[in-house]
Amino acid sequence: MDSSSFSSFRAYLRALSHTPTRLSRRALSVSTYYDEMSHVRARSGTTMRKTLRWYDLVSLGIGGMVGAGVFVTTGRATRLYAGPAVLLSYAIAGLCALLSAFCYTEFAVDMPVAGGAFSYLRVTFGEFAAFMTGANLVVDYVLSNAAVARGFTGYLGTAIGISSSKWRLTVPSFPHGFNEIDVVAVAVVLLITLVICYSTRESSVMNMILTALHILFIAFVIMVGFWRGSWQNFTEPANPENPGGFFPHGAAGVFKGAAAVYLSYIGYDAVSTMAEEVKDPVRDIPVGVSGSVVIVTVLYCLMAASMTKLLPYDMIDAEAPFSAAFSGKSDGWGWVSRVIGVGASFGILTSLLVAMLGQARYMCVIGRSNVVPSWFARVHPRTSTPVNASAFLGIFTAAIALFADLDVLLDLVSIGTLFVFYMVANAVIYRRYVAAGTSNPWPTLSFLCSFSFTAMMFTLIWKFVPTGGAKAGMLSVSGIIAIAILQLFHCMVPQVRKPEFWGVPFMPWIPSISIFLNVFLLGSLDGPSYVRFGFFSAVAVLFYVFYSVHASFDAEGDGSLTAKNGEIHVDSKGTEDLSFKV
Repeated sequence: MDSSSFSSFRAYLRALSHTPTRLSRRALSVSTYYDEMSHVRARSGTTMRKTLRWYDLVSLGIGGMVGAGVFVTTGRATRLYAGPAVLLSYAIAGLCALLSAFCYTEFAVDMPVAGGAFSYLRVTFGEFAAFMTGANLVVDYVLSNAAVARGFTGYLGTAIGISSSKWRLTVPSFPHGFNEIDVVAVAVVLLITLVICYSTRESSVMNMILTALHILFIAFVIMVGFWRGSWQNFTEPANPENPGGFFPHGAAGVFKGAAAVYLSYIGYDAVSTMAEEVKDPVRDIPVGVSGSVVIVTVLYCLMAASMTKLLPYDMIDAEAPFSAAFSGKSDGWGWVSRVIGVGASFGILTSLLVAMLGQARYMCVIGRSNVVPSWFARVHPRTSTPVNASAFLGIFTAAIALFADLDVLLDLVSIGTLFVFYMVANAVIYRRYVAAGTSNPWPTLSFLCSFSFTAMMFTLIWKFVPTGGAKAGMLSVSGIIAIAILQLFHCMVPQVRKPEFWGVPFMPWIPSISIFLNVFLLGSLDGPSYVRFGFFSAVAVLFYVFYSVHASFDAEGDGSLTAKNGEIHVDSKGTEDLSFKV
């Protein structure tokens, strides 16, 4: 057999000439649960230690979500989109996240590996879908961590009484949104990178300590907000010329706010990547993932209500809403702003810690599959952590946090997160109703496509058709069609797989509702978000075509990867025709 596709420039050119054949072999190639749990995991060398219990996962979930959500995205979602109804935005996003969390939990219990959504898609829809999902996830983590790190600078400045603008260096020659240099954010990211490289268990202990302190600050914020605030702020803006009422921008603003704050729930996804290090996945993962989402949703709604009671929505600071709510008070309560700044700083540190743990484990498992260099898959024999992936992504995150503004980052993160959760919901339905080689996949695929299309029609009608009787009628018809398609599938297509330990209840209703909500929230985002998402997706496709498919094909040929159907096609004397059984 010929050497690697990357052994020389000539070998690479030859590999490129076989790209169509290799794409046909690898793009839809499906891994198996046995593969993911055995020899694919063995590509990391040293195994990750099983040191985590359910309370570690709950703590990691709370730490990962609360810091990023309330302390970074709430101000922007309230000021620009939802107004006082931002608490409903959080409730909607929380429901959507909980339904997605059920889908994640079924996979994580049955296949406790560190790959999260990447591994789940790889065993259902194949390598290309998994790669696009994994690429979106890693970029989501890097961008959200960079956004959160820059938010840390704002709250740290508030805590010590120095404006964040004085911490950042402005470079006029750089484009707007990329012209504020944030050295503090870079330092924080690099420090946390060192911590997660050292030990997972110690990282969890540090997270529990910081989360406990953070919860105390959260309780303080909620109590002070309800005590000192005014209920008039829920309906009356500071400027009478701005829209008033609880829904100043209508229902559309609430849903757009829900899409914007969905970044807040990316933390539970990070919890699912810790599955490989959990002592008892069957018991601990359902409690850890779903429990943390429920607790955090309640905290989000209470804190959003507290903030709204303190200030009219049009006076809320978009960058540091909670501390800024007290900073202008002259009645002896200005010190609260600094206390909140300290608490928010703790929360953002825990959020960064958990998310950076998650992004490294995603990259590690993607490296195991050979669609990125296997160097990322290595687990250090002494620390039992994916040091290479942790260090690389830490430096990458720090580089983005140095330049990119918060607004530039958040829209792209929201659309990527919604896309990934949408894909996982589809995957859990496909997994329940299709068994490779024994059942016909087309009824299930037809249902998934038609249901998604109906959800898209509902979303487009909601967004573009003027308010009135015609819109209400069209929405009702779309909703009835969606329910009819779902009920028809439920009655006519039997499940072929029953989860052995834990499964999503009320199948296929819950994951279908998750699909519908994710599509609807995707439709709430603005056009530039889709332009950025499309550009990045195109870059990811090019990377797959010019690197990943060839590296994956090489690994398949040398036995590192196997095909679902048991046939492997490899180069031999200039052809791609030779096949043999494994």
